[in-house]
Amino acid sequence: MFSDSHMNGNYPGSGAGVVDTQSDVDLSGGQKRALRTAVASIVAETESYLPEGYHVGSELQDGGPAATVAVDPPAGHPVTAGYTPDVDDLEAGIDDETQREVAQGLAASAVLQVMDAVGDGITPTAR
Repeated sequence: MFSDSHMNGNYPGSGAGVVDTQSDVDLSGGQKRALRTAVASIVAETESYLPEGYHVGSELQDGGPAATVAVDPPAGHPVTAGYTPDVDDLEAGIDDETQREVAQGLAASAVLQVMDAVGDGITPTAR
């Protein structure tokens, strides 16, 4: 699902530059659980905006607090967003605004992919 993905912008707490600076950080067990919880929240929030037919998944990166969340729409190319929280803030949990921003951006981009793929022949659907 992720191999044909393209980056879909940067969000607060994410970005390639941040990933590179924290790639050698060893996370504790609690920090890894916190990262998984944060990413699961983004996935669930993204799914809440999309109708059936869109597949949302995530992948944690090795070596640091980084993950990718992806949406595979029913037509068009998959879209992805990186999520890289600050190590010091990881256990505090993802703030609702960041979660909402990443999820809304992914959902909107996935819907646009479908619209681009099928043209003007459909009516956009969202929840």
